[in-house]
Amino acid sequence: MSEDVTLKPPETPVWWRDHAPKAALGYSPARAFIAGEDARSLSVNELRELWGREPLIVANAALVRTRLFGNRQHREARHFDVLELFAFIRPAQFCAPSVAGLALACGYAEPQTPEAQAQVLFDVITRLCEDLKVAPLGFRLVAQSGVRLMEKQGWPWAPLLQAVLDESQIPADYVPPPALDVWTLLEEWEDQPPEGQARAVSLTEEEVGAALDANLARAGLDERRPEQREFAQKARDIFAPKFMKDQPNMLLAEAGTGVGKTLGYLAPAHAWARKAQGQVWVSTYTKALQKQIYNDTRALFDSPHERAEQVVVRKGRENYLCLLNFQERLNGAHSQPEIIMAVLMARWVLYSRDGDIMSGDFPTWLPSLLPPSSPAHVFQTLTPSALVDRRGECTYAACPHYRVCFIEKSVRKAKSATLVIANHALVMAQAAYDLRDVARAEMEAELNGEDMQDEVAVPALSRLIFDEGHHVFEAADSAFATRLSGLEAFELRRWIRGNEGRSRRGRGLEARLGDLLSGDDASKQAMQELMRAAAVLPAEGFSQRITVRTQSGGGLDPVGPIEALLVEVYGQIDIRQGEARLRSRFSADGEQGGECEAHPCLEGVALAAKTAARALAAIEAPLLALVRALEDRLSNGKEDIEPADRIRIEGALRGLERRARMLLPAWRALLQQLTLDDEALSGATASLLERGPEGAQTIDWFSTEVIRGRVVDVCLNRHYVDPSLPLAEYVLKPAHGVLVASATLSDGIKVEEGESRDIFALARQRTGANHLVMGAKAIRVASPFDYAAQARLFVVTDVSREDARSVGAAMQALFVAAKGGALGLFTAIRRLKAVYEQINKPLSEQGLSLYAQHVDPLDVSDLISVFRAEHHSCLLGTDAIRDGVDVPGPALRLIAFDRIPWPRPDTLHRARRQHFGARLYDDALTRAKLAQAFGRLIRRKDDRGVFVMLDSAAPTRLFSGLPEGVLVQRCTLAEAITAIEMFLYPD
Repeated sequence: MSEDVTLKPPETPVWWRDHAPKAALGYSPARAFIAGEDARSLSVNELRELWGREPLIVANAALVRTRLFGNRQHREARHFDVLELFAFIRPAQFCAPSVAGLALACGYAEPQTPEAQAQVLFDVITRLCEDLKVAPLGFRLVAQSGVRLMEKQGWPWAPLLQAVLDESQIPADYVPPPALDVWTLLEEWEDQPPEGQARAVSLTEEEVGAALDANLARAGLDERRPEQREFAQKARDIFAPKFMKDQPNMLLAEAGTGVGKTLGYLAPAHAWARKAQGQVWVSTYTKALQKQIYNDTRALFDSPHERAEQVVVRKGRENYLCLLNFQERLNGAHSQPEIIMAVLMARWVLYSRDGDIMSGDFPTWLPSLLPPSSPAHVFQTLTPSALVDRRGECTYAACPHYRVCFIEKSVRKAKSATLVIANHALVMAQAAYDLRDVARAEMEAELNGEDMQDEVAVPALSRLIFDEGHHVFEAADSAFATRLSGLEAFELRRWIRGNEGRSRRGRGLEARLGDLLSGDDASKQAMQELMRAAAVLPAEGFSQRITVRTQSGGGLDPVGPIEALLVEVYGQIDIRQGEARLRSRFSADGEQGGECEAHPCLEGVALAAKTAARALAAIEAPLLALVRALEDRLSNGKEDIEPADRIRIEGALRGLERRARMLLPAWRALLQQLTLDDEALSGATASLLERGPEGAQTIDWFSTEVIRGRVVDVCLNRHYVDPSLPLAEYVLKPAHGVLVASATLSDGIKVEEGESRDIFALARQRTGANHLVMGAKAIRVASPFDYAAQARLFVVTDVSREDARSVGAAMQALFVAAKGGALGLFTAIRRLKAVYEQINKPLSEQGLSLYAQHVDPLDVSDLISVFRAEHHSCLLGTDAIRDGVDVPGPALRLIAFDRIPWPRPDTLHRARRQHFGARLYDDALTRAKLAQAFGRLIRRKDDRGVFVMLDSAAPTRLFSGLPEGVLVQRCTLAEAITAIEMFLYPD
């Protein structure tokens, strides 16, 4: 347990008297404390009154504001938020958005009380000011520019920082660099020579052992774990040369918590990459693990420079800041809060490691600090999602920032890196591009009578490591699915025609590519046809037109055949969903949309689908003509094309091909099936339900999207029943070696002595191994932890899961017994919010802070950061929290489920349940969820944790996937609380 900050008489630094308030706020939902010259305790009502009257030094004013007032109108003074000061002085450095987060980031202990919180804010400010005073001259020059601009906008901290900079004695003859146009200060990327094909080599046991020992020594780890060594030696099998087409060296490896899985596979991966002069891709499902793996690569290199050259974190384009978007947002920023926020973001741009604004070193809490009434907050113009290129509008070499583009830097660095840390979604997309490049190279070589180059013949993803391998199935399901919705079709229209009638950037295809088509009349004609055809796609305001119903049951006034189709589909969902509710015992969450199977569809849907399919075909034809024209120009005019134009054409082709050869044909295939009558459908089941590689079966259904309880969109969906088949076809078969690793990969059912059951059977199904001729090897390395001594599992028998107040009271009692450090997991957002309202104030009166997903104005990653920083806080969440939590040590000591997390019985799950094994499939998925959640509890040998299930009907068989030594104890809530207190606090 962390020590409280030692309280001392308030000694306000000299410059604060003139430039900052003398009062700092420490706050809990039950009470508050003001530190400074007039130190005093306040009730919450007194704090509400003070909040609008007197400026205070606070941490995360947005969160305090929400806790005090919710959405109610209120007065607010101009408070001094220390998070803003931290973002300015330590850009691109991590900090959990709370007082505890600030304290820990600045080297202080976690403050436990409001008094300690208020006092430590003074210490944090002092430390940050000292950091700025001794910073390098270049850093202070850029800071000087920002402070001067922000002072004009009334930023509260500007006078204080100017005083600090004045003390640092910046030479008068230096010209301060720009405060906002920071792209002029960024380093340009450089092209790298092609690396060539990796050598066909193997690793010996001695080489892997030596590499692991060296890595452990660099990491300062003296302990040598036999489990880790065993895992590393098994992992080297995937780096053997490939001897059979379409058959990679594949290994399914379950490594229990504490084995040291990450270094266990990084050691042979790095050793092979150096020996073979090759490249290894490490893929994760969550962003948190991507960061963790990148941090762990420090152990592989002797110097930070070498690591920076050899390791790159790769994500999709939609994760990186687009400098052109940022520039245009700056041009539209006029209010004081917007300009202040723009300067803070510009400082991050300048010092960011790689420009990853969605999940990298960007403080995702920063935009939440904007005043609620500011235009940037209302219209979300300075949020990360507004500053990335998620619509494919990049102009590549035609962009003025192309030479300093974060995306281009990442792509080029990845070509020469030995280790690429990516995510499952990017790996699926990269595999598709690899196959396209190989096919194009084969065709070009055949036409020219030449041999294909070696570097093209071998895919970039020749050696793959899937960490969090239990999520590969979900990633493949998302990557290879088809979805036609109002938003998707509207985005296609905007990509083709641009932002019609809008002032902000969003140039259409003609504006982006027109100069590349000059002199080609056929291409220009195709472009004009495409512009006309795209006019029938959904336009601005589509959501209201398709979801607001008239008295007759139709939409308001749908525009075009796609909107008309979505109105008809919405009508079918209304009809079928009512029937489904009568037959189902499942209680849908208010945040979940409705759905129904697509077939047999209503007559109105079939007629609308036929018209919509023709409209999409009219778009697809000219789009394909443009693709062929640009391909011909690349192949026929190699010597005549300028390098910048070649880059633009190659970049444009990626977007054009994806839409013309993948997206639009998939949409048309989905619609064409809806046009069949029942007889034709039943008579052609084999041919019509067989889609994709080797005739994989698919399932079609309709659904609605709901935000805050209101339907905002209608969707047509097509998914593979078994997405591991395209996963095997496009990702596994072209690869040379694949490792799928996880702590919960096997089914977990205890196998009796003499029984031959394969505990990896489900994993082989869900990872695509069953679709390989030789399948995959499998190993299981048990955790070294003593779970019998370190963990307890209780199933509470006297709490009704149907009574939200009983569940809330139980959660409260459990959290108090654990003294915080507790995670409450819910299967429905509605119940989570109800329990939060019930227990928030009682917990705060016990000195425990409560945070909640879907309630607090923080990103999931920020919520977890705050929870990790505050060892006596509690957190409520859903599956997203469970997957993202990595909290070693005492910050997490109790996990409580409100009920068994059975799979939601939606249309897709019912189809897979039938395909994979009915009830056994449900059990296996639920066992895996429970095992994954349990695995968050014990991360180190000195951890102690308690797992509680508040569902008395929980079958014992569902806990068989937990580690050896964990005993299921069924007892009353009172008995569980007594046992928890004795277990966690025996003294």
